[in-house]
Amino acid sequence: MRKLLCFTFTMALIAVITTYAMWTAERPVGHYLSDLRINLAVDQGIRADRGNLLGIQPELFPSDYQSPQRLHRKLAAYLQQARDQDLLNAKTIVVLPEHIGTWLMLSGEKNEVYQATSLDEAMNWLAVSNPLAFAKALLSAKGDNRLDDAHLRMKAKTMARDYQALFGGLAREFGVTLVAGSIVLPEPSVSDGLLSVGPGVLYNSTLVFGSDGAPIGQPQRQLYPNFDEQGSIQPSSDQTINVIETPAGRLGVLIGSDSWYPDNYRKLNDQGAQLIAVPASVIGRGAWDKPWRGYKSLSTPGEISLKPGELSEGAAWHRLTLISQLPSSQALAGMSVFLRGQFWDQGSDGQSFISSNGQTIADGNARGARLLNIWL
Repeated sequence: MRKLLCFTFTMALIAVITTYAMWTAERPVGHYLSDLRINLAVDQGIRADRGNLLGIQPELFPSDYQSPQRLHRKLAAYLQQARDQDLLNAKTIVVLPEHIGTWLMLSGEKNEVYQATSLDEAMNWLAVSNPLAFAKALLSAKGDNRLDDAHLRMKAKTMARDYQALFGGLAREFGVTLVAGSIVLPEPSVSDGLLSVGPGVLYNSTLVFGSDGAPIGQPQRQLYPNFDEQGSIQPSSDQTINVIETPAGRLGVLIGSDSWYPDNYRKLNDQGAQLIAVPASVIGRGAWDKPWRGYKSLSTPGEISLKPGELSEGAAWHRLTLISQLPSSQALAGMSVFLRGQFWDQGSDGQSFISSNGQTIADGNARGARLLNIWL
């Protein structure tokens, strides 16, 4: 009797393991319907031969990331509409928002991930459907929040490959310089023209791609991640800010609230930056109009007198993005571009804006995908 019970239990266990293994191997492609429209919200300046900064504020959802091809279809549709409005040329710099590459972690997943009702539920499905990759990532996770680290780390090599192929491909396809938002990767670097990852801590980083599709320089790492991210995403230890040559001029990139720190603008001035791109994101529906919560890192600049709650989140972004304000930036123009959409229960906010000649030019209607353009 005992042998029969053991045999029955063993067979049942094998059946369960086999069924689970077959389930994890399945990657069904769900129905896809996405709005490909985008409106030109701001068109500033006079068209000349000096080029332009063009911001794309997309509206994205988890299903847009089911494959790199789906995300390409949406972003290419946005760029094609910009081309149809004669906004693209050989000197155009396109700016995409923060974390647009991070969500490539969702590529090729099961329908349960995209259909989850909350971010926590989606991440649980992500781990369950990739048990070996998640276990390996968890063993090598860094920082205080090892679960978040593992979720971001588990597909890092594939994410880096897809990020370069997608955004480098878009830059080449449309003949523009492209600031590819940001992506969270462990120790990202470019070697022999290829983006690769290392075994170390996670950084929120961006790459700029030239019109030939190749990366320009090394990834720019975020210097000051906010409190919510510091359990898994680390600040850049070397505090280096890259300035790169583009057909429209020397370009500096500041990720998110890195644009709130006056010393970063001094570093850009020292390198002769003429243009500044700020890929950004604000989490929480309606957060743009709520009271500003203060600096979201451990470091607060001594020369900033703005106090938490004194202004709205949006007004603080306008105040602290220091294009042509004291301490004065020597840049001709800058652009802050925000990620919009809905990722399960995580709403987004933020209204993209242009900074030039001490003025802020913004679109008051944040709904839907938006284009913002300034001629240089």
